Amino acid sequence: MSALRAEQQPSRSGERQPLVAQGRWGPRRWRRTAAAAVLLVEMLERAAFFGVTSNLVLYLNSLNFNWDGEHASRATLLFLGASYLLAPVGGWLADVYLGRFLAISLSLLLYLAATGLLLTTITDDGRRSFCGEMPELPLKPACPSANCQGSWSSPYCATTLYLVLLLLALAASSVRSNLTSFGADQVMDLGRDATRRFFNWFYWSINLGAILSLLVVAFIEQNISFLQGYSIIVGLVGLAFFIFLIATPVFITKPPTGSQVSSMLNLAFQNCCPGWQWWRRPSSRNSEGAHLLPDQRSNQPGPSPQEDMANFQVLLKVLPVMVTLVPYWMVYFQIPEAWLLLANVAVILILVPVKDHLIDPLLLRCKLLPSALQKMALGMFFGFTSIIVAGVLEKERLQYIAANQTVPQLIGKDLYYAAPLSIWWQIPQYLLIGISEIFASIPGLEFAYSEAPRSMQGAIMGIFFCLSGVGSLLGSGLVALLSLPGGWMYCPKDFGNINNCRMDLYFFLLAGIQAVTAVLFLWIAGRYERTRQDPDSQNSTSRVRG
Repeated sequence: MSALRAEQQPSRSGERQPLVAQGRWGPRRWRRTAAAAVLLVEMLERAAFFGVTSNLVLYLNSLNFNWDGEHASRATLLFLGASYLLAPVGGWLADVYLGRFLAISLSLLLYLAATGLLLTTITDDGRRSFCGEMPELPLKPACPSANCQGSWSSPYCATTLYLVLLLLALAASSVRSNLTSFGADQVMDLGRDATRRFFNWFYWSINLGAILSLLVVAFIEQNISFLQGYSIIVGLVGLAFFIFLIATPVFITKPPTGSQVSSMLNLAFQNCCPGWQWWRRPSSRNSEGAHLLPDQRSNQPGPSPQEDMANFQVLLKVLPVMVTLVPYWMVYFQIPEAWLLLANVAVILILVPVKDHLIDPLLLRCKLLPSALQKMALGMFFGFTSIIVAGVLEKERLQYIAANQTVPQLIGKDLYYAAPLSIWWQIPQYLLIGISEIFASIPGLEFAYSEAPRSMQGAIMGIFFCLSGVGSLLGSGLVALLSLPGGWMYCPKDFGNINNCRMDLYFFLLAGIQAVTAVLFLWIAGRYERTRQDPDSQNSTSRVRG
């Protein structure tokens, strides 16, 4: 048996290389092992995350806390929003101070502590320790009108639960923004094709974790007990943390690059207001390194002013591309959620392997493989068709309602009047939005990683995820605006049936927004591609990209 000689030596740039083995285990196999470990960690983390979010409203509504629907829904929305909006924070900390490996390790540790605290609140002793005794509901006459206020302004254990959810959101957002780039780092030296394939399987792992959570964890929480369900969540996070640590010897790790925020802001102010300089970088590095050769200069810590300018120019090109994806996320998050959402996940789990093993290699051999930006445009098209199909189906449903052709349905204790349309008519919109994810989300991740400045990959990846959360919030804000008196979604007499709402017009409005933005995206992407083909631009940015 050949002996394995393991060494981790820093490269010239400060990177820590993985174990280099003698014998049949070569560097390529180590890279694939590292990437597989990252994919497994991502699957476990996503299963834990969706296990929390899927039934958080039910947990807060339970007898343990007795939160009303409004407070429980608000807490869930705040948690989901924070898990997206905080993503740039974790990426920035990794870029500047921690490095991605340490940032992921600390985030998983915080994740484990937060889920453990959430599990503790299920038990009576743990709940009393952190929240005190639950106040007894005073016996009072029934509320005389719909406008009267309740007795308590804050629900039981709100401070503790909001703090736990905030820590959980911070941990999840940091893992999301850093693990993506960290995994791509493991296969980057194997070529761009290996990076593209990694993002395919990374997104596949996300959806595998989601479907396992919905079918197993969420089922246990709803039908057995939250104690067992949340215990599984803690176990999933603990297993992810263990796998990440045990795979440390095969990982490539990169050191933090230092803060560039002040220099970036300075350059932004100088571009907007010539002559303005709110921060002057010390020039000691320039004076000390003026006589050094370029290779010698690159070993010094911190970016040079030339690298700052190149990074700033890259940001000015990358961010508009990412911002134009926001309307796509508005469409994606506004497709009504139901168990049919599993059709969307199933499409991704089936089509990603087909795309990775059959479609992409065929297109690559024929030299017809589209670029990441072209795939993102195609994803926008499928997102547009998905919302159009949803609008047409809703318009057809309203025609049945107008003709009084309804079917009464009793769901729980509430009676609803539905159109006599099979539920399977909703599947096409979920299939289309699933296909759109493959062409918009996966290439979007690849674009954010490959085009970002090397010193800001974590922050840019965090911004990518943050903008998807912004799209969700904008979609919710648009619904709230249209729900005001006189709006298309204002139907207070429907009691949840939405039969007097014009949701079809809302869907068509989203389609119009997506269409206009897609045209803008094509223009921005065209300019970006032309700039990349410029030899001068390639020389100025190749030094700062990872």
